[in-house]
Amino acid sequence: TGAAGFLGSHVVDHLLAQGHRVVGLDSFDDFYPRSIKEANLLHARASDRFELVEADIRDRASLDRLPADIQQVIHLAAKAGVRPSIEHPNLYASVNIEGTWSLLEWAKTQSIKDFIVASSSSVYGNSAKAPFRESHFVGEPISPYAATKRATELACHTHVHLYEMSVIALRFFTVYGPRQRPDLAIHKFARLLREGRPLPMFGDGTTARDYTYIEDILQGIEGARGLLESSPDPRFEIINLGESRTVTLSEMIEVLSEEMGTKAEIDQLPPQPGDVRQTYADITKAQELLG
Repeated sequence: TGAAGFLGSHVVDHLLAQGHRVVGLDSFDDFYPRSIKEANLLHARASDRFELVEADIRDRASLDRLPADIQQVIHLAAKAGVRPSIEHPNLYASVNIEGTWSLLEWAKTQSIKDFIVASSSSVYGNSAKAPFRESHFVGEPISPYAATKRATELACHTHVHLYEMSVIALRFFTVYGPRQRPDLAIHKFARLLREGRPLPMFGDGTTARDYTYIEDILQGIEGARGLLESSPDPRFEIINLGESRTVTLSEMIEVLSEEMGTKAEIDQLPPQPGDVRQTYADITKAQELLG
């Protein structure tokens, strides 16, 4: 799911390159222009092993029309973004929580046992413990987006317990790379620098993120697929996927400015509600289970 998005389209291309048949589901949500998502799928559409279904994951009738021989689900579709989730919490709950329940229920009726779901580093909130480990307490999210991602994990755990599915929830840490969404900082700041416009800096520049390259995320997803396929019994795992290295906002802007050969003009703004102070992944579990 989310096949036309930044991460989803890379996963589709990766699976096709391995020789798999891929059914991609996407609603072409208007969070950013459809033309960008269509461009993301140009390579995939050239393959006769790719089928695109335009549908909403909350629409059970659409799910029931999907091919009956699907073996594994990689669920990446979601309403994204911390700040817009504060403006539209009900919509985020509907898509991210109800949509995941809908997909899990459909998978149950199709006897699909292997399910990978995208979670987020945002579930750790403003945890004082760093780096973040999967065993850390995650009961204090500070945005509706983070709350929906934690609820997604709990929904998956429930299905594993009740219906003997296997689910791996991957907590992604600030993914970047080709096709990155236009609202994300690296893409947005590079565009503004190129246009000679000021960069909005929320806070004093000391907030830090664990930036993770798209190829590392693809390796993690592939490792999760292998773990599911080699596990005869139902299992539920939550696994961090990150670089395990933090970069402050000021440092990121400095690197971009140097690479683009231009000086950044900063528009200093107040800290934004819902933004965490830092993300920092402990990837010990990923290294042990995913290779």
